[in-house]
Amino acid sequence: MSTISPVISASELKPLLNDENLVILDARVGKEAYHTYLEKHIRNARFIDLDKDLAEIGEDAAFGGRHPLPRIEKFAETLSRLGISKDSHIVIYDDKNGSNAGARAWWMLRAFGIENVRILDGGIQAAEKSEIEFSSGKQSFEASPLMHQENWIFPLAYIEEVESELENHTITVIDVRDAYRYKGESEPIDLVAGHIPGAINIPFSENLDENGNFLKPEILKEKYTQLLAGKPEGLIIHCGSGVTACHTIIALELAGFKIPNLYVGSWSEWSRRDKEIAKDV
Repeated sequence: MSTISPVISASELKPLLNDENLVILDARVGKEAYHTYLEKHIRNARFIDLDKDLAEIGEDAAFGGRHPLPRIEKFAETLSRLGISKDSHIVIYDDKNGSNAGARAWWMLRAFGIENVRILDGGIQAAEKSEIEFSSGKQSFEASPLMHQENWIFPLAYIEEVESELENHTITVIDVRDAYRYKGESEPIDLVAGHIPGAINIPFSENLDENGNFLKPEILKEKYTQLLAGKPEGLIIHCGSGVTACHTIIALELAGFKIPNLYVGSWSEWSRRDKEIAKDV
């Protein structure tokens, strides 16, 4: 567990904006995300793209899911292009309370070995409320030297491991999707509704308070301690495509838990591989 909090408030960020080591990443998603970024972003923020920078999308989501991790050397090139070094102080935001590409960027940067990485609590909306300075247009910055990292240093789980560990009751698998998707009532993104048999549902939204901010660390610790009582200690976290799952990983680190395994393929892979599917409808 890092000694640096994975979360930063807008009020904490505001006085840091002129720090020469600060790199702010705008991780908003959608077809018009880059144009939205150009129109308005936190001053000096650099745009990072979920599909191009934080994933290496293959031809078939049955193998790796909708957002497979990029090759680590490819991600190193992205970091160089964005001017990121091991000494950078990185703050990431999106417009989904950190639950979308912001969380995925946090996981990948930390898993690459960069320590000082934090998610902006409340996202761009919190920055606006705190009257943080915004700007528009492209940002100019220098590329950084290419860094080398052989492997992701955070633990990963793969489909065979998920299936085997669940059959042997040696792991707890947490599905962080909304309850209606887990129950199989409907599925807005993937081809089949339902969940991995044996997985429990703790929606990522339960990590947040009524204002869209992370719950306090002590509240998160109590919450997850109670929810996981009596269950296998090892954890595998998944969602639809290994993106929102990272939000719960942030919450667990904030609560003082060890970084759990991320199943990147998630439901988008499992549901396309003729695996058993459970529904609670």
